[in-house]
Amino acid sequence: MYKINCKIIVQAGPFWNSASFNTETSYLHFPTFYGELSADVSFFFKTTASSGVFLENLGIQDFIRIELYSPSEVIFSFDVGNGPSEVTVKSPISLNDNQWHYVKAERNIKEASLQVDQLPQRFHSAPPDGHIRLQLNSQLFVGGTASRQKGFLGCIRSLQLNGIALDLEERAKITPGVEPGCPGHCSSYGNLCHNGGKCKEKYSGFSCDCTFSAYAGPFCKKEVSAYFGTGTSVTYNFQEYYMLAKNSSSHASSFYADMTLNREAITFAFRTTRTPSLLFYVSSFYKEYLSVILTRNGSLQIRYKLDSHQDPDVFSINIKSMADGQLQHVKINREEEMLFAEVNQNERMNFILSSGTEFNAIKSLTLGKILENSDIDEETMKANSQGFIGCLSSVQFNHIAPLKAALHHSSSAPVIVKGRFTESNCGTLTGADSTSSQTTRSFADHSGPIDGGEPLANAIRSDSAIIGGVIAVVIFVLLCITAVAIRVYKKKGIYSKNGAKGTENEDSAESALKSELSMQNTANENQKEYFF
Repeated sequence: MYKINCKIIVQAGPFWNSASFNTETSYLHFPTFYGELSADVSFFFKTTASSGVFLENLGIQDFIRIELYSPSEVIFSFDVGNGPSEVTVKSPISLNDNQWHYVKAERNIKEASLQVDQLPQRFHSAPPDGHIRLQLNSQLFVGGTASRQKGFLGCIRSLQLNGIALDLEERAKITPGVEPGCPGHCSSYGNLCHNGGKCKEKYSGFSCDCTFSAYAGPFCKKEVSAYFGTGTSVTYNFQEYYMLAKNSSSHASSFYADMTLNREAITFAFRTTRTPSLLFYVSSFYKEYLSVILTRNGSLQIRYKLDSHQDPDVFSINIKSMADGQLQHVKINREEEMLFAEVNQNERMNFILSSGTEFNAIKSLTLGKILENSDIDEETMKANSQGFIGCLSSVQFNHIAPLKAALHHSSSAPVIVKGRFTESNCGTLTGADSTSSQTTRSFADHSGPIDGGEPLANAIRSDSAIIGGVIAVVIFVLLCITAVAIRVYKKKGIYSKNGAKGTENEDSAESALKSELSMQNTANENQKEYFF
């Protein structure tokens, strides 16, 4: 297994297999489509043209055709010997907006249907005593037509006929007027990259670059969380210490001018039951600092000292005790002397700093306990006496994600970790679940006498173990029977027309993409995604 880096690439496979049609007379051709009694066709398209034929296949009299009839209208038409029939879907919005749209057309001996995006599916019933076989003999035209109607201008992607994907890209390589692949995936899917993730265009598909995000995963949505034990310290160094050692403090400004800030954007989440606690601390080479603490009564305090000769500005948020073991979300933004704070998506609070507007020569960011000698105020010192015990999640300071750097890039990032520090899903669990999932020293102090009913508990656990063993054996036997039944079923060849589809064990990124697109029932089951 290879270690997954922060950049997740979503590409390749039938889901992203696509072609660009650059002229109305260009098209791709494939062997005749055989769907006499049952046929289904699905694909995505993107265009700025007002009309055009997506695909067409002809017979002596019979035919099948799917086209963009107008900017807001898709028509599925066919003839099986009973005269032409049509199924039409009209969209309330324009479909030629250069965004991806999904089309699925189906036809069997009873009815035909057409669906566009998530609009209501339209149906057309077959006549009770008519012909039922769709008999075609010409080549299948994609992006154009043999009947000299207006061809298609734009992109077609993930074209499947009866569950089998057509390789548009390979055929486009040898076809004039058609190019393999489609540009502009980020214009359609860029909004799927969350929490500061950047969409990167790829030849086939796109990637979400989570480098400057505090989150991870295919779409930068996965919480990155860690459990901090007693005395744990995570320090991210903005500049290496040896640089200061080589130069006197009088020259520091020339070396650290680029590390002077007049604005900060901070987000993080935490859960703890301990007070006082130090949640977040940023130091400076000039004895300036920012600390975010929980006071003894559980209220949140933001303490800015931007003038080494003045006491810090102190801003208290007394909504309730935030040391209740529940996940708390904090956003802090400063723009010069204006400070904005938001807790758990409640109303944003505004404050004004008096100690200054510039945070000069920032040195390091600490999560947990400050281990270096620091000139800090008494309340911050009290909070630092035990540091932080609990869960910190998705910590972001401007473009830096120190918690993720410590967990995923500790060998390359300028991070120093001391004490017990474990990656956890504590940032996504409920309060009760997160407490039970940690060790006995997770978020609450469990010191005290052991319950005298321990022998009874052991007996119950013993009985439970026996019952659990019996259940496990029964489940194993049932699984074996199921496996044999499936094997026999496969040997009999009892498969629907979609039997050619590949494995259903999709990558997690693929499932996430389907969820984001709200098309679990339409996207290709065979798409593959690669992680570098």
